Amino acid sequence: MMTYDRFLSRSAELMQESAIRRMGTVLAQKRDIISFAPGYPAPETFPWHELQEIARELLTGADGSVLQYGPTRGYRPLLETVAGIMAQRGAPTAIDRLLVSTGSQQGLDLVARVLVDPGDVVLVELPTYTGAITAFRNVQAEMVGVPQEADGISLEALDAVYSRLTAQGRRIRFLYLVPNFQNPTGLLIGLEKRQRLLQWAARRDVLIVEDDPYRELFFEDSTTEEEVRPIRADDEEGRVIYLSSFSKTLAPGFRVAWIDAPAALASKLEMAKQSEDLLTGSLDQRVIYEACRRGILQRQLPLLRRHYRQKRDVMVEALRSTFGDRLSWPPPRGGFFLWATLPDQIDADRLLPRAVEHGVVYVAGEAFFVNGSGKNLVRLSFSAPPPERIREGVRRFGAAVAEEREALTSGEAAGAAPVRPATP
Repeated sequence: MMTYDRFLSRSAELMQESAIRRMGTVLAQKRDIISFAPGYPAPETFPWHELQEIARELLTGADGSVLQYGPTRGYRPLLETVAGIMAQRGAPTAIDRLLVSTGSQQGLDLVARVLVDPGDVVLVELPTYTGAITAFRNVQAEMVGVPQEADGISLEALDAVYSRLTAQGRRIRFLYLVPNFQNPTGLLIGLEKRQRLLQWAARRDVLIVEDDPYRELFFEDSTTEEEVRPIRADDEEGRVIYLSSFSKTLAPGFRVAWIDAPAALASKLEMAKQSEDLLTGSLDQRVIYEACRRGILQRQLPLLRRHYRQKRDVMVEALRSTFGDRLSWPPPRGGFFLWATLPDQIDADRLLPRAVEHGVVYVAGEAFFVNGSGKNLVRLSFSAPPPERIREGVRRFGAAVAEEREALTSGEAAGAAPVRPATP
C-alpha cells in the first residue's frame, strides 16, 4: 500500500487531529453520556421562531442575491451593523477596518497566515484557547506561554518572557489574549491591567490579538458592562486586532464572526480570505443581519445572561456538594466554563477513560497549555446540559475521581490510553 508521508508539507506534518473527533468513537459506545466537554450554546436559547420567519422571507426568491456570491469582506449592511455593535462596546470603527469571517476560527487562521512566518514567536496565556493553538501551530509558529494571575495575564512575567526572547534574537509577532471570561479559565482581565497591556504593547512595539466571543455573556450578579470593555476600545495606536462572533449570542451554526483591524491589515486579511473561501455564506450573513435589525439580538442578551448564570450556579452547587474543598476553581463571572483543579496526584488525562466509564466527559487541562503543564486541571462546560444533567454529570464525575483516588492509593490507577477532547 502506498504511503504519503514523503509528500506532506511541514505544516501538514505538524497538524493534529481534533481529539473531540477521536472521542466520537468512544462516546458512540455509551448510550448515556453527559458531556461537559464542548463549549456549545444551549439550543433551547436559540430564537427558533424568529429565525424561521426570517428564513421564510429570505427564501421566497424575490431577492436573488440572498443565495448568490457576495463580497469577500461581507454583506455591507451586516458590516454596518457590526460597526454599530463595536461603537456600543466603546470601540468605534470604520467599514474599511471590518471583515466578516466564517466563524472566529477562520479569523484566527487569517491573522496567523498574514502575520506569522515559520519559527516566529506568538505569546499566549497559560492556559489558552485550543483553537488558537491549532491555528498558530498550523503556520509553524512557536508559542510561548505567559502565566496568569487572578485578574488575567501576569504583566511582570510577560515582560520577562519578552526580554528573554528578544535577547535570544527571536521575533515576536503578537500577543494573543481572551480578556473576557477566557476559554478555558473563565478569568476576566482587570480594567487597569487592560490599560497597562496597551502601554506594554506600545513600549515593546508588539501587536495584540484580542479574541472576544464571550463579552456579552457577563453575569450581572458579579460583573458590570464596564468591566468587559474591550482592550480595543482604548487602542489609540492601531495595535489591537479584534475578533468577535455571533456564535454564542444567536447560533453557532451560521458561522458568522468578524475581525476589526487597522485598514492596512484588514486589506491583507481580505486577500488571505480570498484564497480560503472567497466569501462568507451570503444566506448566513443575511439571517444574522435581519436578526440584528429586528432587535432579536438585543432581546436575547438578558435572557442568555440569566440562563447561563443559572447553569453556573447549578454546577457550582453540585461541585461543592460532591467535592467539598477537594476541588477548587476561580468563580466564573461570565461565559461557559468552570476551570477546576483536581487533587495534585490525579492526572486529568489518565482519569478520562474512567470518567467515560462512569458516563461523563470533560476536557483535560493539558490541552490548553503550550508548555506541557496543566495535568491536574479540567475544563467543565456548563453551557449545554440542562440543570438536571449537570447535577447528574457532577455526581458521575465525583464517582470517577473517588475511584481514581482509591486506585492511586492501591497503586492501580487508570492505565488506559488517554483521550483528550479539544473543543470550541
